[in-house]
Amino acid sequence: MSKDLQFGVSLTPIDDVVGNRQFARAAEAGGLDLIGIQDHPYVPSYLDTFVLAGDLLAHTDKISVFPDVANLPLRPPVLLAKTAAALDLVSGGRFELALGAGGYWDAITRLGVARRTPGEANVALEEAITVLRALWADGGKPIRFDGEYYSVAGAHPGPAPAHPIEIWTGSQGPKALALTGRIADGWAAPIASYLPYEKWAEANRVIDDAAETTGRDPSAVRRIAQVVGTITANPGRPRIDEGADPVRGTARKWAQLLARLGEEQPFTTFVFWPEEQAIDQVAAFAQEVAPEVRLLLGAQPA
Repeated sequence: MSKDLQFGVSLTPIDDVVGNRQFARAAEAGGLDLIGIQDHPYVPSYLDTFVLAGDLLAHTDKISVFPDVANLPLRPPVLLAKTAAALDLVSGGRFELALGAGGYWDAITRLGVARRTPGEANVALEEAITVLRALWADGGKPIRFDGEYYSVAGAHPGPAPAHPIEIWTGSQGPKALALTGRIADGWAAPIASYLPYEKWAEANRVIDDAAETTGRDPSAVRRIAQVVGTITANPGRPRIDEGADPVRGTARKWAQLLARLGEEQPFTTFVFWPEEQAIDQVAAFAQEVAPEVRLLLGAQPA
C-alpha cells in the first residue's frame, strides 16, 4: 500500500490567535494537505498544541492537522487517545497523530515527569501506540494492558475516531526507527538540526528492514520529510544532502531538492518549516514549490 504524495507546513504555536488562523487558512487556500503544530508544553509563551489544533480545525474545512510531534512523556496515552479521537470527530476526519518519545528532558523533568533513558523511552512509545489503537477500536470489550510505563485496567474503548488516525513517530535512533518500521504508520523525519540530512537515507533503510522483517510492505510506512528554510528570490547554494543548514533558495530550487528526495528515498510527504512564520512563505510553497514537485515526480495535480 503506497502513500499518496502530500504537502504540508509547520506552525509554531505562538500566542497570536488571529495570525495562526490566517496562517492555516493560507495553507488550505493554497491546496496544502497538512498543518503540523510543534508541541513544546514547557515553553511558557506557546499555546497548548491540541487546543490550537482544535481552533485551526474549526476555522478550516479541508486541511488536516497533526502535532509535530506530540510530547508523549507529558501526554499520557489514555487521555491522548480521547483527545485525538475527539479532534478527529469534530473535524470530520482531519486529525493525524505524530508522537515523540521525549527530547528536551531537562525541560520535561521540570514539569514533574521522571527522566527516561532512550531505551526506556522506546518501550514507553511502543506501549503508548498499543494503548492508543486499543482505545480507538470499535469493539466495546474492556481493555486490559499492563505495561512497564502505561497500564489500562478494564477501560472501555471509545469514542472511535472518524477515520483511521495514522500514528507517525519522530524517531531518530536505530531502535526507535526499527520500532517505526515494525508498528507505526509513518515516520516524521526530525528536522536536520536533530538528524542531519546525510543520516536520512540510512534511517529509511532501518525502517524498511524492520518492516520487511515483520512481513510489512515498507511502502505502507509513510515517510515525511521536514525541511527548514526560506523561499527567496536569491538562488543561493542550498543543500539537502548533508549538514543541517536551513534551505534558502528559489521556489524552483526548492522543488528540485524535494523532488530529488522523493526520487532517491521513499519520502511521499513534504512539510515546509518556514524560518519566518509568514503568509507569503506559505503561499510560495503551496503555489510554486508543491506543484513543481508533483510535476517532477510525475504525480497527478492535486
